[in-house]
Amino acid sequence: MGYREVYEEWLKNDFFDNPTKEEILSIKNNDEEIRDRFYKSLEFGTAGLRGKIGVGTNRMNKYIVAKTTQGLAYTILSRGKEAREKGVVISYDVRYFSKEFAEVAASVLAGNGIKVYLSDRIRPTPVLSYAIRYFKAISGIMITASHNPKEYNGYKAYWKEGSQILDNIAEEIIGNIDKVEKFSSIKTMNLEEAFEIGVVEYFGEKLDDAYIKDILTLSIEDEKVDKNISVVYSPLNGTGNKFVSRILKERDFNNVYVVKEQELPDSDFETVGYPNPEDPKAFKYAIDLGRKVKADILIATDPDADRIAVEVRDVKGEYVFLNGNKIGALLINYILSTRSTKNNLPKNGVIVKSIVTGDLGSKIAEKYDIEMVETLTGFKNIEAKANEYDITGDKTFIFGFEESIGFNYGTFVRDKDAVSTAMIIVEMVGYYKNQNKSLLDILEELYNEYGYYDEQLNSIVLEGLEGQCRIKMIMEEFRESPIEKIGYKKLVKVEDFLKDIKNMGKSNVLKFYYDDGSWYALRPSGTEPKIKTYIYTIGFTKKEVRDNIEITASAIKAKFDNIK
Repeated sequence: MGYREVYEEWLKNDFFDNPTKEEILSIKNNDEEIRDRFYKSLEFGTAGLRGKIGVGTNRMNKYIVAKTTQGLAYTILSRGKEAREKGVVISYDVRYFSKEFAEVAASVLAGNGIKVYLSDRIRPTPVLSYAIRYFKAISGIMITASHNPKEYNGYKAYWKEGSQILDNIAEEIIGNIDKVEKFSSIKTMNLEEAFEIGVVEYFGEKLDDAYIKDILTLSIEDEKVDKNISVVYSPLNGTGNKFVSRILKERDFNNVYVVKEQELPDSDFETVGYPNPEDPKAFKYAIDLGRKVKADILIATDPDADRIAVEVRDVKGEYVFLNGNKIGALLINYILSTRSTKNNLPKNGVIVKSIVTGDLGSKIAEKYDIEMVETLTGFKNIEAKANEYDITGDKTFIFGFEESIGFNYGTFVRDKDAVSTAMIIVEMVGYYKNQNKSLLDILEELYNEYGYYDEQLNSIVLEGLEGQCRIKMIMEEFRESPIEKIGYKKLVKVEDFLKDIKNMGKSNVLKFYYDDGSWYALRPSGTEPKIKTYIYTIGFTKKEVRDNIEITASAIKAKFDNIK
């Protein structure tokens, strides 16, 4: 069925409410807009749903949320009474319609007789993960678009371990979503009635207290930490402020300054536009405040507080941005070195990273006889290893991380967690300041010991149907004809993760290795209309690795430009 036919079906559907009908009518003469909204259905994958808010099959709206939740409900009901009674935890962030979408999901689950634990207000994504384990629920839903622009929202689906669903559950849910032929067939219950009969109940402060209490147990060092360090924190108008500020206060870090302009929730993200702390531009207000209070460190969390980024003051008083690979290496070094000193590293300890994450952390782990395990991209795959070790008992999960500023130390949350990571990062900064060192000093020590590692992430945004086709062409061209030589280095190995290499599962990722130890990878984003290039190098000097990165980036761009 063509996009016009799908649009006409929506136009004639009497089930929709008046605002929806008006929005459908408003684009009647805009074929480009109709095509973009109806040329496909918003795809449910292992990251759930994510898309622009609006009417249409390729948009986030309450009807798509309801249909998706009915598919989830069928999946849970197929597991019997016990699964239905275990229930589903639902939470949401600051975005437009987040609360409404959460309530729609709750009403559908209640209509199917499934118990629901609904957040009584906005909360970070890691709290949702924690809550699933706390309530021993069968599943969880987080309404968030993470760090996407304000026009987006999303629907993350979790399973009983507290981690996001993997392919087997996702495929089952997709099959059940396909069984929902009409929106009118979706079962719902009025929320007021659902609360009265107890099938839906709120959760709140008691859960928060338990979460904070568990984070405090992650502290590695306290007496040797300078608690007087100056910290500037920005929640980027998201969910993180209450939790990050509280955990730092409970650790007695009293010189914490919250960026006032970005302290309160704001669905428009007016102060930042693109609320992604992975982009140094997000630190503008934090830098201004940092200079005023002479902050040792700036930290920022994304709107749903599962990602965290850092800037550190150098000797000149300027702030230096640290990307995910550098933060990860610093955290690994701090965790392993301090725990080694205390003789409490597990003999079977494991750190887990994604295939596009840098290698310096692996070298550090090797020094402490800790295994580094690789997975496909996405924290669901990293936490799948923690779930696996729960069953086998042969390894102990210590830390998981990915270059896209996602980190998790410990196991009571099964997703990336910016709240607990904020505590560990600030502790780490205080620990080294007590030795008159900054994180930049520690990085330099690591480079002197292991070699200079550096990286660069490049993203090309290609929206719409044309963009999707272009991304497909780029991946096909690089598969069939990789770049054999870049400068003085020669291609020695290609890994195509669509072939399920290393028993990881399949993913549309290509990784190219060269004879100097450098590599680059290509990956279409699973949550945004873009293709990402990850470039990683090692050398004897900073100049050498930077030059290598520039040469590699130029070669890749030249090939991109020739693919039409």
